[in-house]
Amino acid sequence: MKKISTVQVFGNEIFKEQKLTIGVDLGDRWSFYCVLDEAGKIILEQKVSTTTEALKQAFAKIPRSLMALETGTHSPWVSRLLKELGHEVLVAHAQKVELISKSNRKDDRHDARTLARLARIDPELLGPVRHRSAKAQIHLTVIRARAELVRARTGLVNAARGLVKSYGERLPKCGTKQVSRELAAELSVELREVLEPLLNEIESLNERIKEYDARMEKIARESYPQVELLKQVKGVGTQIALTYVLTLDDPHRFRRSRDAGCFLGLCPGRRDSGQSQPQMHISKEGDRYLRTMLVQGAHYILGPFGEDSDLRRWGLRLAERGGKNAKKRAVVAVARKLAVLLHRLWVSAEVYEPLRNSQKAMRAVA
Repeated sequence: MKKISTVQVFGNEIFKEQKLTIGVDLGDRWSFYCVLDEAGKIILEQKVSTTTEALKQAFAKIPRSLMALETGTHSPWVSRLLKELGHEVLVAHAQKVELISKSNRKDDRHDARTLARLARIDPELLGPVRHRSAKAQIHLTVIRARAELVRARTGLVNAARGLVKSYGERLPKCGTKQVSRELAAELSVELREVLEPLLNEIESLNERIKEYDARMEKIARESYPQVELLKQVKGVGTQIALTYVLTLDDPHRFRRSRDAGCFLGLCPGRRDSGQSQPQMHISKEGDRYLRTMLVQGAHYILGPFGEDSDLRRWGLRLAERGGKNAKKRAVVAVARKLAVLLHRLWVSAEVYEPLRNSQKAMRAVA
């Protein structure tokens, strides 16, 4: 296909009067975009550097258009940039656009055309998602960076214990927060000398994690007062509450609180066909890290230190039904209920009553 230069396009007055649809396939270094006119005809295909200045230069002079791009590493900041330039932006869910993800013809130029055509026909075919604000993203980066340090610390602690065992000795039992050079005091001299740099790195990671903890507390205290509403539920600390608030960003994006559980992939998938209605696993859509945090909160609620509450009683009844995976299913079910409960507290700003439903039942019986 013969390319039309940008100069020729902008020199055409008809171009400015049309309602354009643009598909952008974002790449790490370069991105391709395809411009369609009202009739669906390709009037421009170009490659542009994936930088702020290059994107501004390419799209600032184009009249307000409908632009479609896929979720990815660069989609949050690019979508915000295009909105600032006055365009209507659709961010397509990469896993739901099967014409691209499962295509046998994987090509950046072809992907840009597909995005543009789908956006022109029906934007809902793209499964559009909403990116969080720039402020929420930078604050969420603090939590994600801390999670990476925790993961690195766990790996180093496991490596240290494994190395000591292979030498016929053992490190004393303790939590990862208590691992330090003093823990190797009872080891042999030669082994202690070898492990000292490794344990020193673990101590350093502990200090950095404490710094991130303090930063999270400060962010929650100064910028997100709604975190205190969510922390009314015992088992939900600052980390879970702040992650929940930053990931959802806007609580009014859901019509009902129960939609929050589906948004985080904690509801069973569906594959109904005719008379067949098989039982499916949870969809695992949405943010994986927040889903993991909610599952950890559910483990605490159902554990030995969990506070007596309607949610705990309901989860324990599910776990008592027996079966191979009864406890696992109970944990996931409590995590889903927890997501719904946190959204309800956030929207209504109510005082949390752990045994609200049980007390109502007792009064009804009386």
